[in-house]
Amino acid sequence: MVDVTEKEMDNPTFRSDTVLSDVHLHCPNKRHLMVRLNAVGQPVFLSYFKFLWNTEDSTSEKHVREVTTGREQQCNSGAELCDKDRDDTRKERELNSEGVEALLDDDGDLEVVRRPRSASDMEAEDLLRDVVCPVILMKGTEDASEDEEREFTCSDVVKIEHTMATPLEDVGKQVWRAAFLLADYILFKRDTFRCCSVLELGGGTGITSIIMGTVAKRVYCTDVGEDLLAMCEQNVALNKHLIEPGGGEVKVRELDWLKDEFCTDPEGPFSWSQEEIADLHDHCSVIMAADVFYDDDLTDALFRTLYRITHNVRKSCTVYLALEKRLNFTLRHMDITCEAYSHFRNNLNDLENLQDGNIKYTVEPIKVDFSQFLVYERIEQL
Repeated sequence: MVDVTEKEMDNPTFRSDTVLSDVHLHCPNKRHLMVRLNAVGQPVFLSYFKFLWNTEDSTSEKHVREVTTGREQQCNSGAELCDKDRDDTRKERELNSEGVEALLDDDGDLEVVRRPRSASDMEAEDLLRDVVCPVILMKGTEDASEDEEREFTCSDVVKIEHTMATPLEDVGKQVWRAAFLLADYILFKRDTFRCCSVLELGGGTGITSIIMGTVAKRVYCTDVGEDLLAMCEQNVALNKHLIEPGGGEVKVRELDWLKDEFCTDPEGPFSWSQEEIADLHDHCSVIMAADVFYDDDLTDALFRTLYRITHNVRKSCTVYLALEKRLNFTLRHMDITCEAYSHFRNNLNDLENLQDGNIKYTVEPIKVDFSQFLVYERIEQL
């Protein structure tokens, strides 16, 4: 849990009272343009996420292989250097075991002779401890290079406004890995979602709904908080170049899991119309959520909402849930646990075992071995 301070924008430092997504830290020295402060004074950044096209000629797989190979080469180089250190230590021990007299200082204490650090040692440290520091640009202070301008205006880029560090209640304003994973699956299974009517719960910045909007007929991207929903709507507008060619539509709406009814207040900027509620119930066949299982009370509320909505939809509905299992050491268990994931699994089991004569739920895991279309770190905890 970290928070970026404005003490030195080019070299952020962090505090321990807020949460930071490491999606943006995955690319060292990536340029992030700070475009504004939001309504609560948090810096808002504009990032560009390039698609790894195209699957027909295996470009994405080739790119992923190159990235993976580069990482493996770094790790292997570091391992070779570590092996060299172990060999040197072993040789020193062998010399001592052969009777080489240990050196003592004036007080009779053992004087440890350390071998000087070689250039290779420093190279190993550089490999294993890369300085990961996003380059933060203030709007208007520095222009992107011509290559970046060309890259950022092409049709293979999704543009997302987001924050980098927030209190726990505002984590929806950041971009998380499970959203990329779900976006990858949507792109991999385009034909499955083509012309569907889709509901996203906890859409956050809207990146998954935007990707779904490139293939689906209509997407209702929902969350709570006017500031967050306004950011999400701005992201939808920024990515019309991706959504409009396929004839899709993304609508940003408020949906509070702690309430039993849709927000229909005509004064609310993100309220539902009666026609939209009817459309959702009549046509929705896909519900999705990414990285929303981090608080037990909210997880309970989401599953209640999920039950209520699936109970009212007319069609058979498929729900896609993506998450990252975050491991933590807890004093209560004196062990490394993943309590949020365990609570999620318990809710999922309860849903599957629900005795309801009108509706039946079945749960099926999806193997995470499909193609990668966006640049992020697909860790095994996803």
